[in-house]
Amino acid sequence: MIQNETFVNLLAELQIPNYTPSFTVVALINADARYIKDLKINVGNVLNNAQYLTKKEALLLALGVAINEKFDLLKEAFTNLAKENGATDAEISEVVACTSLMNTNNIFYRFRHFMKKDFYSNQPAGIKMSIMMNPVLGKAFFELLSLVISSVNGCEMCVTSHEASVLQHGYNESKIFEAVKLGAIIKGLITVLS
Repeated sequence: MIQNETFVNLLAELQIPNYTPSFTVVALINADARYIKDLKINVGNVLNNAQYLTKKEALLLALGVAINEKFDLLKEAFTNLAKENGATDAEISEVVACTSLMNTNNIFYRFRHFMKKDFYSNQPAGIKMSIMMNPVLGKAFFELLSLVISSVNGCEMCVTSHEASVLQHGYNESKIFEAVKLGAIIKGLITVLS
């Protein structure tokens, strides 16, 4: 049984009713760590108080990070919350597909970037990416999600490419900044919960 009111409220806001505390959560609660309050505030701010992202966009980005980090508890929570905020099954499916594609591309293009060899750079990638042509979520948001996942995965080439594409498709740097910050905070949440 979790005795920390702030953490219990965080779980309630995320609609996570049956959470078994991880070692990291227990360590924070046992030390009455102030970080739990920071985490709750940070998560609340990126999901509920975003200036440049709609609630649905924020939840879909958070879902992408949860999928990327293979954290089932938050995958389910963010899917439910996104649907409550107007996300369709097709949009949820596209978040899954985009996250999978970015994992593929991030590994492949990081390799190319690390190696810096003409042979690897000049070979056709041969990775099918038709989902990027006409995304259900719209090209700008699909690129934004791609940017967030690439940021979490640390692929410099993909981050640079998707940031340029997001700007080209009409989003501004403030929206990009807010989206990447959301990805970082949800990654931090997963670190504590898992």
